[in-house]
Amino acid sequence: MTTSAVHNVHIVWFRDDLRIADHPALFSALEKNDAGTLTIAVYVHDEVSEHIRPLGSAARWWLHHGLRELRTQLWELGVPLLLHQGTALEKIPQATQNILEHYALTPENLSVYWNRRYGGGERAVDASLMTLLRERGATVTSFSGTLLHEPWTVQTQEQRPYKVFTPFYNAEQLIPLRPALPAPSTIQPARALEMPAGEDLDSWGLLPRRPDWSAGLAATWTPGEAAAHERLAVVLQDVAAGYQLGRDRPGTDGTSRLSPALRWGHVSPVQVWEALGTLAAGNQGAAEGARAIMRQLVWRDFCWNQLYHRPDLGTANLRPEFNNFGWAWPTELLPPPNSSPGASKPQPCSAGPEQGQINDFYGAWCRGETGFPLVDAGMRELWETGWMHNRVRMVTASLLVKNLGIHWRAGEAWFWDTLVDADAASNPANWQWVAGCGADAAPYFRVFNPVLQAKKFDAHGSYQARFGPTLSQQPVVDLKQSRTGALAAYAHMRAVERTGEAEH
Repeated sequence: MTTSAVHNVHIVWFRDDLRIADHPALFSALEKNDAGTLTIAVYVHDEVSEHIRPLGSAARWWLHHGLRELRTQLWELGVPLLLHQGTALEKIPQATQNILEHYALTPENLSVYWNRRYGGGERAVDASLMTLLRERGATVTSFSGTLLHEPWTVQTQEQRPYKVFTPFYNAEQLIPLRPALPAPSTIQPARALEMPAGEDLDSWGLLPRRPDWSAGLAATWTPGEAAAHERLAVVLQDVAAGYQLGRDRPGTDGTSRLSPALRWGHVSPVQVWEALGTLAAGNQGAAEGARAIMRQLVWRDFCWNQLYHRPDLGTANLRPEFNNFGWAWPTELLPPPNSSPGASKPQPCSAGPEQGQINDFYGAWCRGETGFPLVDAGMRELWETGWMHNRVRMVTASLLVKNLGIHWRAGEAWFWDTLVDADAASNPANWQWVAGCGADAAPYFRVFNPVLQAKKFDAHGSYQARFGPTLSQQPVVDLKQSRTGALAAYAHMRAVERTGEAEH
């Protein structure tokens, strides 16, 4: 194929779906290729559009390596990957125009494909771009490619979003699942073509410099589709059979550890669901564990369902009564929360510690120096590897919010910056679950005792020995007293709520 032989161009806009198999947008673009059609992939690193959250530091590291791997995979298909940085509303029209001019084509010869996104800011961008490109004459098609089911398809009989997980889970099982698509087999002879200009990945500065703290991430993870499927194979062969017990024991390899691959789309939830379903049907010994992991995939959908219907999930309590809760905010370590409409506005607790002590508590929690070995091991695992065992996530979050009295948004912000699997739905939804202010939340009076949790789930101390500090230190707070204080604060919030209801 020569440049003059290109009669049509298909552009596939990649986002959080860095793979080639079960990629509906890519599959459709290549399936419709003919001798005069060229498919080009585009990725826009957009951290400046309004209401789109900039990536955390660990996520930026992952994105760099994930894009490098994707570029190699696509090139093997003869699909070039063009990189652009800036607002998608600006860069996508620019990229399409440059491509059309490069091949001397008109918009009627252009088709654009992408897999849908569900955050409020992302949906607004996608809707605007779809309108703009279609008005210019291009064909634009979007697909379901990142969830098991679209958020608007799983609703109550009153056409409202579910607020409790179990009914959501039961309802989602009634909806047919689309089949996973194979990797494209079409290879286009594009390597010899001169391509429009894109940006150099290294120029984005996604990797940490001076100091480079990413050695632990590199030792723990290999971003990319191949590594994701290797891990899925381990889950099917070794993890699923013992998942029911192993999932709660951080000292063993008992969880799927697929959350980063799912977050970045190296593997789709449909692929994982089908693989686990096949295992459950053919291996009685692994069936229970396989179905339990499948249930976690539905919980992921549940989180995205919350974000779809409540775009302020990361900034506002889903249960508005918690707006009156006296959480403290570590002012010296994080910027104060924004004051966007509907956002929770945490204030220092009048009956709590002085502001300096609040900052000390938060700093000790972030560094893994709380004096509670399980919590400290978890926070150090997070810093070293960019990941934390789910049981330990709940324990560390509970200590921050309920024993230390610090707003869940401060903890969510730290996790957002340090987790390789942090996404805009699961991260805040799970923090709100622990804090008691979210959908289907754990009751506020459910406080995870880190000492008892360690005895129950890390009885031999292997996890604490691996990641915990070498020197013991005094706990920063008394568990019994802080629990009593937390319950008193909760009772005060409910009393204020009842008073308000009585006044109305």
